[in-house]
Amino acid sequence: MKKLETREDIEQLVNSFYTKVIKDEKIASFFTDIAKVDWDKHLPKMYSFWESILFGQMTYKGNPMGAHFPVNEIKAMEQEHFEQWLSLWTQTIEENFAGENADLAIYKAQNIAKLMAFKMEIARKL
Repeated sequence: MKKLETREDIEQLVNSFYTKVIKDEKIASFFTDIAKVDWDKHLPKMYSFWESILFGQMTYKGNPMGAHFPVNEIKAMEQEHFEQWLSLWTQTIEENFAGENADLAIYKAQNIAKLMAFKMEIARKL
């Protein structure tokens, strides 16, 4: 199995992942109906986000938490949604990559999912 080593690998991973996301009954609506994601803008941001996280390339500019709060106000982003996001992410990695960076991408995503679920829940209570 291929190692996750380059920006091109990240692009493949992110593209494959979002192909699953937009078909997923549990979370697709957050992207397609609520956020109405412009994929031409979103995908390059996600490439940079993961490149920054995995390779230390500080190419990402943005506020991931801030981007999710408005969506959470329209429709609650619950623990189950983040678990599904994580499941699709993990599945996509395991189908395409192996090695230290693949494991790191899963580990980082687990932490992101936990933090995001917690922050979205707190925001709904305020």
